[in-house]
Amino acid sequence: MGYKKILIESYNETKKVILNRPEKRNSLDEEMISELTSVFNELTDDKNTKSIVISGAGGNFCSGLYLDYLQKISEFDILQNKEDSTKFKNMLMSIYTCKKPVIAQVGGYALAGGCGIASACDIIIASDDAQFGYTEVKIGFIPAIVMIFLLKRVSETYAKDLLLTSKFINSEEAKRIGFINYTVKKDEIFKFTEDICDSINKLPLSSLMLTKEMFKNISNMSLESALDYAVDLNAITRMTDECKKGISGFLNRK
Repeated sequence: MGYKKILIESYNETKKVILNRPEKRNSLDEEMISELTSVFNELTDDKNTKSIVISGAGGNFCSGLYLDYLQKISEFDILQNKEDSTKFKNMLMSIYTCKKPVIAQVGGYALAGGCGIASACDIIIASDDAQFGYTEVKIGFIPAIVMIFLLKRVSETYAKDLLLTSKFINSEEAKRIGFINYTVKKDEIFKFTEDICDSINKLPLSSLMLTKEMFKNISNMSLESALDYAVDLNAITRMTDECKKGISGFLNRK
C-alpha cells in the first residue's frame, strides 16, 4: 500500500493499523491523516478483512496534532483552516463509518486528536498505563470535531468535565465513565485484543455490517422512522445466506 507513517499487519481475518511515529508519540500530521483515511476507505470493502485494530507503535497510542503541524495551521486563513478541518473530520468518519468492527488498542497517551481516533472506533481496549485527555482548550483551541464523537460514548456531564478541565484520566476512570470498554494489564493487551477479534471474526459478516449501519443511521431519525428502518433491515437480513444457514443450524442442532 506504500504508507510511510502507518504500518499494516495481518492476523487471520484481522488487519492491524499501527500509527508509526513512535519518536513523536504517534502525533498526527497531514500525511498520517491522509494515510489513515485512505487505509480505512480501502479496508471497509476488503473481502479478506472482518475486523480492524488500530494501535500505536512505541508504547503510545496518539498524542494529537504534531507541534510543527500546529505551527503550520496557526498561519492558515479561514478557508485553509476549513479545508484542513474537513480532512480531519473525514479521517474520523472513515473510521466511524467503516463497515467492519474497529477496535482501538490503547496504551500510553491518547490525547486530543488521539482521543478522537479512539472514540470513533467501535470498541476501545486500554492497558493499565493508558492516559486519556482532551488538551485543546489549554492552547486556546476547541475540541470541536472530537466532541461529536465523545458525546456518542459518554454523557454530557462527563464530556464537560473532560473538555473544560483538560484533565487526564487513566483507563480505570475512562471505563467507569463509559469512554472505553475494557481495561487490561499492559502485558496482556495484545492477547486480549486478539481474542476479541477472533470472537468477532467467527460471526457472520453481513450481520456485523448491517448492525454497524444501524448505529450510523438511527441517531438522526425519529422514533417512528428508526423503527421503520429497523423493520426494513430485519427483512433484508433474513434474506442473506448467512442468516438462513444460521437459523437452519440453530433449528437442527442436537
